[in-house]
Amino acid sequence: MIIPFQTLACPLDGAALQRHGNIWKCAAGHCFDVAGQGYVNLLPVQNKRSRDPGDSKEMVAARRRFLDSGAYDPIAQAVSRHALLGLPSGASVSCLDAGCGEGHYLRNLALGAVAGMKLSLVGLDISKWAVQSAAKRDKQTTWLVGSNANLPIQSGTVDRLLCMFGFPVYPEFARVLRPGGQLLQVDAGSLHLRELREIIYPSIKPERPGGNADPAAFERVASESLSYTLALTDTAQIADLLAMTPHLYRASAEGLARAKALTKLDVTVDVRLTRYVRV
Repeated sequence: MIIPFQTLACPLDGAALQRHGNIWKCAAGHCFDVAGQGYVNLLPVQNKRSRDPGDSKEMVAARRRFLDSGAYDPIAQAVSRHALLGLPSGASVSCLDAGCGEGHYLRNLALGAVAGMKLSLVGLDISKWAVQSAAKRDKQTTWLVGSNANLPIQSGTVDRLLCMFGFPVYPEFARVLRPGGQLLQVDAGSLHLRELREIIYPSIKPERPGGNADPAAFERVASESLSYTLALTDTAQIADLLAMTPHLYRASAEGLARAKALTKLDVTVDVRLTRYVRV
């Protein structure tokens, strides 16, 4: 069962927001409308670094098509398994996806819940196009335009937090998570999409050695590597994969032309899933 997420915070003063019909309002009188598509914009204009931050409408559409194909379903299933591990059937669990994109991973999490479990889900992304896409497909989850740097969530109210290929802001993650709450972080491994990268770049930079220290206020409790071969069977699917990654903007014109000429490609999916507990 999906239940409403209630513990939003005003992005201007941090006070609790209360919903009154189609408006969220704090005690100081700051008001935020629920858009016609069902989401709330909690990204103040003074916190934007550009007029249209985050993924473009075209990138979001490409990601939606690619993820709908099932290409990353093993990742979504692993995340859901870790997020719901050990929770009893009657549990009430709040979960934030910080950098939710078009909502693929939260939708899969909802499907993985056992009967009787109550899930309070909230997805946040800085891209209004991503949040609009998510809200059109799922009317039960709370969808927000916002920033990981200033999460519009009340402190200590989240049980699970997902950060999928995103930009972790650990102090903010620690603030909104309850003690004992868990952060599920997925990052690309050294072999992730290597075959595609070898085509679009003259050379591949070696992976930077990562630090072993856990983020402040977190303790690592589990880690899992997931790797498999993905067969891309047509030009459109290859184009969608490229369009949903930062490589689209980093590659040279020559590299993009080589990718555009491909009609099929086998690529390695290689990710690291790390589960942290908020101490």
